[in-house]
Amino acid sequence: MTKIYIPAKKPEDWKPLLGDPDLHWKPGRSAMATAYSWQMAKGLPHEINNLFERAPELLLAIPEHKVQMPKGRGQSQCDVFALVRLDGKLAVLAVEAKVDETFGPTVEQWLNQGGDNRPPILEAICELIGASFPPPGHLRYQLFHRTAAAVIEARRFNAPLAFMIVQSFSKDHAWFEAFEAFSAYLLGKGSPRGVMSEKQFLNDVTLRLAWASGSNPF
Repeated sequence: MTKIYIPAKKPEDWKPLLGDPDLHWKPGRSAMATAYSWQMAKGLPHEINNLFERAPELLLAIPEHKVQMPKGRGQSQCDVFALVRLDGKLAVLAVEAKVDETFGPTVEQWLNQGGDNRPPILEAICELIGASFPPPGHLRYQLFHRTAAAVIEARRFNAPLAFMIVQSFSKDHAWFEAFEAFSAYLLGKGSPRGVMSEKQFLNDVTLRLAWASGSNPF
């Protein structure tokens, strides 16, 4: 996993970073929408800025940033990873972008598709994010590892604040119910669209979740 990144000068510079550029780089899909949204923003995209009482200062954003998961198995590839300064503190944003794409397999499906190593991985992720184990099987596994990525990188950069944000470009808020179910499981309370969740305290890191509705033109 590389630790050297090349700055992007235009949205098209994001395309080669995708797992399957020809499949994912299309108008109306989240990869292209995210690239244009972030490249054209002066700082953070406005829908993410609006989640905070005071706009964070964007320090660094990395497209398609890969984070190693616990137990040395698998990576969580954030659509955007960002370091920001918020009220004088360093904070980490792990962004999952969507149009109408799903959050992938449920926990039950993910466990059934793999070997004996998967339950320990999931248990380690749950411990990382302060969640009970085993989690309900209907929840989406992608939300678990993306949230874990935020916590892992917050600790790597010694940042006390970690945010997992879904940046949705769907007019119909597709798959919001999956996010809300995950939030209710993790925090004991669902997170309304456009509102930062209740806090989850993890000793050295404070974790929060949010759903940000992006601009339809992207």
